[in-house]
Amino acid sequence: MSKRKSKESISTNGECISQVQKLLRERLCHHYATGKLFGTEHQYRHLLELLKRTTVHGESNSALIIGPRGSGKTALLNHVLKDLMEIKQVRENLLEVRLNGLLQTNDKVALKEITRQLRLENVVGDKVFGSFAENLAFLLEALRKGNRTSSCPVLFILDEFDLFVHHKNQTLLYNLFDISQSAQTPVTVIGLTCRQDILELLEKRVKSRFSHRQIYVINSFDFKQYVRIFKEQLSLPAEFPDETFAQKWNNNVQLLSVDKTVQDVLQNLFHYTKDLRSLHLLLMLAVSNVTVHHPLITASDLQEASKQYRMDSKANIVHGLSVLEICLIIAMKHLNDVYEGEPFNFQMVYNEFQKFIQRKAHCMYNFEKPVVMKAFEHLLQLELVKPIERPSVRTQREYLLMKLLLDNNQIMDALQVYPNCPTDVKQWATSSLSWL
Repeated sequence: MSKRKSKESISTNGECISQVQKLLRERLCHHYATGKLFGTEHQYRHLLELLKRTTVHGESNSALIIGPRGSGKTALLNHVLKDLMEIKQVRENLLEVRLNGLLQTNDKVALKEITRQLRLENVVGDKVFGSFAENLAFLLEALRKGNRTSSCPVLFILDEFDLFVHHKNQTLLYNLFDISQSAQTPVTVIGLTCRQDILELLEKRVKSRFSHRQIYVINSFDFKQYVRIFKEQLSLPAEFPDETFAQKWNNNVQLLSVDKTVQDVLQNLFHYTKDLRSLHLLLMLAVSNVTVHHPLITASDLQEASKQYRMDSKANIVHGLSVLEICLIIAMKHLNDVYEGEPFNFQMVYNEFQKFIQRKAHCMYNFEKPVVMKAFEHLLQLELVKPIERPSVRTQREYLLMKLLLDNNQIMDALQVYPNCPTDVKQWATSSLSWL
């Protein structure tokens, strides 16, 4: 009987854990509008009012949301759209078109994407248009029904807005802003960018058609609010199916927020970056450790997640190198120390390595020059070394000028944890000006 009970409790617990994982992962990964906004209530009201005028009253508008990466521009917009969709009229009529400057690299690709998102591929068919403006006007005309107020409002969201500026003649921006100024289909253009000087990049004809509405978003919260955000992001909602487990989980989150170890982890991250995506990544790593046998997050989980988050990827690559490649990196380190960061070539590194071999011939095998060259090329492939000039036919490979992309601290940290590293190699790394 007790075995059956324990099996039932494990399966119930398993369901709870999978629901917790699903809910928190969606919250942390998809910029879902959960809880309330942090420090952007004024911007929220401004943007909501702006979009209401388009979606409810049929006005056309344009605006830019400006702020550093990770300041919550997308989260703010998603939050506003989520609240707008609760209005029946908006839910039934609003058409959204999302473009990204990283994906839609020219106006032709952007126009195809607009056609696809508005589901007008069949309407366009094999028609040939004289210009971009004509094509876009045709698309919006196809959406019109009767007068201006009864037409479907279209919301254009341009992520990485600054990249659209570099399109030829800024045709896409010109036409979108032109339509938002004219009395055609109600259109609102919202651009998201991290460039403060974005208006300076716009052409005169584009700038004259832009409404000059700018909404600035910045992370202005202090550490107390940061801890509150931490609690809100990890807490389970009241409507969670298993109330007992939710209560237990939320009590644990409350205890974590006042724990000295957790506060130190959060303090380090807060001083390193206020970007909420960094906090989300830290919490994501901690949530991944939750299992049936380990149902609650502990302070050690967050500590381990912090170590993983702050781990140096370059130093990790060094761990997998051969002893010969490590020796070449140390030779480059010494060359950097002596010539104060001036570029070096393979021949200089090889000479440095040979000096070490002559002094420590008993512990290191003297590799042939082609073998050393192959090891050097491997470092080049791993991007630990970078050529500072383009290879030309005239220059021999041995004399191409290079630059080391690791600093001394990264090299020394990697050597400390390098498995079975010869003592002489470690001593060579720590000795400065070793050949004198």
